[in-house]
This record gives sequence, structure tokens and C-alpha cells, in this order.
Amino acid sequence: MTGKTSGNVLLLVPLSGNLAPVGQALENAAKLAFPANSSPSLDIRDTGGTPAGAATAAQAGIAAGDGIILGPLTAAETQAVAPVAKAAGVNVLAFTNDGTQAAPGVWPLGITPAQQVQRVLQAAADAGRTQLAALLPDTDFGHRLADAINAQTAALSEPSAQITYYQPGFESVNLAVQNLSNFSARGQGIQNQIKRARDLGTAAGRQEANRLRHQQIPPPSFNALFIGATDANTLAEMANFLPYYDVSPPQVQFLGPALWATLAPAMAHQSVLLGALYAAPDPAASAAFDAKYLAAYGTSPPAIADVAFDAAAMAKLAAGAGGYTGAVLTAPAGFTGTDGVLVLNQDGTVRRGLAVFQIAPGAPTISSPAPATLTAPAN
Repeated sequence: MTGKTSGNVLLLVPLSGNLAPVGQALENAAKLAFPANSSPSLDIRDTGGTPAGAATAAQAGIAAGDGIILGPLTAAETQAVAPVAKAAGVNVLAFTNDGTQAAPGVWPLGITPAQQVQRVLQAAADAGRTQLAALLPDTDFGHRLADAINAQTAALSEPSAQITYYQPGFESVNLAVQNLSNFSARGQGIQNQIKRARDLGTAAGRQEANRLRHQQIPPPSFNALFIGATDANTLAEMANFLPYYDVSPPQVQFLGPALWATLAPAMAHQSVLLGALYAAPDPAASAAFDAKYLAAYGTSPPAIADVAFDAAAMAKLAAGAGGYTGAVLTAPAGFTGTDGVLVLNQDGTVRRGLAVFQIAPGAPTISSPAPATLTAPAN
């Protein structure tokens, strides 16, 4: 892993096609790190939002002498650009959050499922919650979460997680929760005894049914549950089904993805979800960038704009610190980004300092602050 020591900075963004509005926000954000007439300059090229367009734009920028690539936006575009960049010895700071695109010289800067999972599972483990289960959507995102969960439980030397997938819809979610809870073994026997006692139609039967109703149902086989739902309807369904099948706090700590940050107000109205944890950037960290973007463009930036600004700022710093080389980009101290500290590893993976939030009435609270520095992982 080497990289160029000089040259302008190539920004690959979709300025035409369906993703053009996102591309314009990415361009706006990157420009904030490159004042007019500064050196190096920003070479902005349109990918059209397609892999072929991204590869062509990358080739043109490299031919013009650009020394590092910022972007492209999507995983498919990144996959197309990677071999072009590798052949030219040019490093890539991509905007995708697909961690599978990570490779020496290619760093996905979007907040990945693995980064979210690692942080929140570590917080759960620190609290003694080491028996994990997961309810995940049967989608690419759900399977990426599963891969991250399996990797992190192994890294923490914890038992393998019990993973159950669900399809969209009431019935599938109900069945998934029922199966994961193992309620038929844990509680159905008591329910059947209650029914038989009630069916006797006698005072003694009613008394027995009442006694059985107060009998403790054994807890589930896990004490932490990662819920991969990222839409309000599915979360509301789970908030009904989980306690019905006797999966609820305090026996079970609920965990979730960073997208819960946008759903937290709605989740706070579901009492069973109060206290649930998720890992995400601390909004306070991006306040200065948000204000700068608003002042420059008259509108608030979308979340993805943070990544473009950070990539541009990192390239600008690298240009003044020896060039866009792997040695400079993977400095152990990392960078202080808009969403907190981040460190680029030599294999293309990225470590991020995320905060852990807890669902609470009104607004989520910080359960564990984002770290100011990141220590190197143990070998």
C-alpha cells in the first residue's frame, strides 16, 4: 500500500441521474474543506451514479494527474473504481457504508453495520450481557448485521448469537419473535395448565388458574437482543410481541442499529423499548459543520454530507503531511472527523469512535460517550 505523494484531489459524485441531489450535497460539503484558490485543488467529476460512469470518471481524473480519490457514493461504484485506482497506485476514500468494499488502499468512510455492532455489543458485554440473540430482517442489511454480530461475539469470546430472520409483515414478525423466544417450551406449558384449570368451571379450578398465572415463567436463553428493525411499524409490532412472549427488560437488554437515532422519538412511546441501546455518532460533534454548511448554502446538510467533508479534510491534511500515502492516511492517531474520531487501518477497514445512546422519554440520552481517541486493537 503506497499511494501518490502529490496531485489534485479527485471528487467522484453523481451530479446527474437519480442521485444528483445527493451528489450536489456531497460536492457542497467537500468544497467547504477546500477554500477558493487553495492548493491542492478539487477536481470534481460526475459519475452519473453508475459503476461504468464512476470508472470512466476515475480514469479521467487519474490521467489528469489527480493523487487521491474521494468517493464514489455507492458500493457498486466503489467496486468499479477500486481496480482502476489500484492499477494507478491511487488511494480511495469512498463514501459507501458497505464494509465489504474495504481493501488495502480503499476505505469505506460511511458508518458501517460492523462499526455500530462492535460498539453496542461491547457496551452490552461491559454490563455483563454476553448471551446474545438477534432478530434481523432477511435483507442484505440484515445479513451484514449478522456477519458483524458473529464477528464481534467471536472477538469477545462470547457464545454464538441465536439469529432469527423475519420478512416484512405482521405474521412473519410474530412467528420470528415466537420462535426466538422459545415460548412454547418456556411458557406454553403453564398456559395450558391455566386453560385446563379454568375449563373445570369450579371454584377450585379458578383458584388453581389464578395461582398458575402468578407462576414465574423461566427467562429466555439470552440476556441481550439485537433488533435489526429500522422502520417504525416493525418496531411497534415487536414492542407488542416481545413482552407477549415474555422477552422484555430487565431480563433482556434490547440493542439496535444507528438508524434508531431517527426513530428514537417514536420508540420512546413504546414502554418496553425504553432503555434500549444503539451506537451512533454524537450529534454535538457535527454541530460546527452543520452550522458552516447552513451558512454557506442556506440549508441543513444530509447526514451523508459529513462523510464527504471528512474525506476532503483528510485529503487536505494528508497533502500537507507528506502526501496521500498509506503511511500518512493510516497514522495510528487517526483523524478527528465530523462524526467523531476515526482511524484508517491498513486493510481498508475503518474504526470509529461512536457514542452509545439509550432510548428515554422525550429524547435519547448518552449511555456511554464517544471516545476522543481509539487504541489499536490487540493482535
